[in-house]
Amino acid sequence: MKILTIVGARPQYIKAAPVSNVLKEAGLEEIMVNTGQHYDFNMSDLFFKELNIPSAKYNLNVRSDTHGRQTGKMLTKLDEIIENEKPDAAIVYGDTNTTLAGALSCVKQHIPVIHIEAGLRSYNKKMPEEINRVVTDHISSMLFCPSEVSAENLKNESIRDGVHVVGDVMNDIFQKFKTKFGDHNEYGDYALLTMHRAENTEKEILTKRLLQMSELNQKIIYPIHPRTKKCIEQWSLTIPENVTPIEPVSWLKLMNLVKHAKIILTDSGGLQKEAMWHEKYCLTLRNETEWKETINQGVNRLISKNDTIQFPDMEEGNFLNPYGDGNAAGAISEIIRNYC
Repeated sequence: MKILTIVGARPQYIKAAPVSNVLKEAGLEEIMVNTGQHYDFNMSDLFFKELNIPSAKYNLNVRSDTHGRQTGKMLTKLDEIIENEKPDAAIVYGDTNTTLAGALSCVKQHIPVIHIEAGLRSYNKKMPEEINRVVTDHISSMLFCPSEVSAENLKNESIRDGVHVVGDVMNDIFQKFKTKFGDHNEYGDYALLTMHRAENTEKEILTKRLLQMSELNQKIIYPIHPRTKKCIEQWSLTIPENVTPIEPVSWLKLMNLVKHAKIILTDSGGLQKEAMWHEKYCLTLRNETEWKETINQGVNRLISKNDTIQFPDMEEGNFLNPYGDGNAAGAISEIIRNYC
């Protein structure tokens, strides 16, 4: 049996690592395609070796562009690969343009689509990620959900067939590598900031977000995303004195920073969960989140652009993990084998 795995960004490669390993153990052939949606200089050879990630057979080198042009380029190149490889099924991850292009290209050639991290909803259709995940879910044959909440979201959209709650494959990776996050604290007492989403890099909103940071009586370490850095320079905005920008870091280094941080400030989806797994409180710089379990459990709080940020009471909140037992990849592999 041949599986086509389509990825295009660092988080997708990380998510694919445990699944690829169990597919190999099960004797399934996997063909890896990297669309090149996001160039990431932290994805070094060491990165691939540490996480045991298979190298891609196809590198499409589709770089940043408008959503339509980027997705169109992917579709054109993926069509050729699917025609040549004739896979039995295809795996896509998450909610990027790569996810959408992979799902569309495969389903139009009658290749069953397997969506890992299915059922997430922010209910904000101004987010391109929301459009990508909704469309992908509705054309997928197998939908692997990280939690009961995401499965319920699918049920509310009348998607019931092929839905499986298996947990979060990122939890698999977290549990496997948590002993390698490191005990060294490089920065002392600090909060960790990550901020790069499109809605936070509009001039007015970015200005307000930086003001919010300046009002905190707390040192903040900020691995600054190239998009945000470019916007700050373009608009001659001032980084607050209490914010220390650093270069983007690898995932393992980021986990070290989370481990030793006092609190997490982020607009990232994944970091909301990773903060919870580290038993760190998170303040999410958005108006909504697809990871609603973290909100419901009191370990995450949404912060709008006009809010005054206050750190939560550290005695409140439930850090019980709702995203599986760390064996999501194994469950996925077993279900795929039985399905195909």
